[in-house]
Amino acid sequence: MVKIAIVGFGTVGESVARILVEDPREELSLSMICNRNVARKKVEWMPSHVVWTDDFNTVIESNVDVVVELIGGMYPAVDWISTALTAGKAVVTANKQVIAEHGSTLTRQSVEEGRPLLFEAAVAGGIPIVRGLNSGLAGDSIVQILGLLNGTCNYILTRMEAGKIEFKTALKEAQEKGYAEADPSADVDGGDAGAKLAILSAIGLRCPVAIEDLSINSIRPVEYVDFSYANRLSSTIRQVARAQIVEERQGSVCASVGPTVVPLDSELARTQGSENIVVVTGNRGGRTAFSGHGAGGDPTGVAVVSDLMEIATVGQVRTVWPTGKARGNVEVEYDAKHYLRFVVEDAPGILAKIATVLARYEINVDSILQEPGWSKSELPFVVTLESCNTSSVKQAVREIEKFGFHAKKPVWMPILDRGES
Repeated sequence: MVKIAIVGFGTVGESVARILVEDPREELSLSMICNRNVARKKVEWMPSHVVWTDDFNTVIESNVDVVVELIGGMYPAVDWISTALTAGKAVVTANKQVIAEHGSTLTRQSVEEGRPLLFEAAVAGGIPIVRGLNSGLAGDSIVQILGLLNGTCNYILTRMEAGKIEFKTALKEAQEKGYAEADPSADVDGGDAGAKLAILSAIGLRCPVAIEDLSINSIRPVEYVDFSYANRLSSTIRQVARAQIVEERQGSVCASVGPTVVPLDSELARTQGSENIVVVTGNRGGRTAFSGHGAGGDPTGVAVVSDLMEIATVGQVRTVWPTGKARGNVEVEYDAKHYLRFVVEDAPGILAKIATVLARYEINVDSILQEPGWSKSELPFVVTLESCNTSSVKQAVREIEKFGFHAKKPVWMPILDRGES
């Protein structure tokens, strides 16, 4: 019987406890719960033998076999995980920030101490992507990971599209429904998906990367008009996280997170609401998609309990992280088709000025889209570009921004090829 201590009794912690209490496994026993101000956290449905404490040292000094870290944040979580491993406890965590930043160090410690460190719940909640990469696809060589890794952003973008509403309205709805925090920055500005992508790069592509090296762009600039134009391209818009092996340079990946124009017939476009999806491409097995509820107490709780079951039934240390590899190089520039949206005070010669700048960077225009009925003082139109490098596009846009005809800052997004999504 594996004795378990849950550290952090919030939404996920309570879900884990309910699973263990209401759907008990004979291999698992909930023994202790640790939380600040623990008296206000106590619930009537908890068995009487479970010990409540607000002191983490009490957990460490107890006879529990596994510490489930669910407090979130970087500190003191990373220190508590390390302390638990040193004390001979196995650890299960849902902490993406800690694993993304300290996965290599903590996994090495896990191996040295002979105690498992599992983190299925740190990426995409209830989707078994970590186990899928390390078990189900272990026989393949993964070359690309593509996905929607943040349920909050997916909810906001799909609501903007379906409801024909702007970002602020969709964000407010997401906050009212509990999908978004009061401060949504980590979600909408890409940090949350960036941390998850860093973990997937390490375990899937065998290339650990630093979050700060990734190219990360916010979804805040996206407006409903972008969905209208994307629809004319038989596409929609999603916050896409992507990492791909750079074959020409060993130990390098191209990795980015940001709003992206994706084809309507792709798996990514069909993922609605707060769902997540990860599409993995291998050299031999081709494309495999993992989808489901990526957030919320119950889906994440299921992932935690699944890790607990693995510890109880398998026992030995399973090295998920490539501990013998140094951090890889991250390339943030890549070739793709591109979407540029401008909102201007209409005047003669605007298109000619934009085309002149694009030509200077040897960028070819694919199409120009302009819908009728907009005010001449704030006239939106879209220029799509043939495949070219993102560095050229960014330089060109910075130059175009200097013209005085803009009513709003230009918006740039890559366009995902149909073969990729």
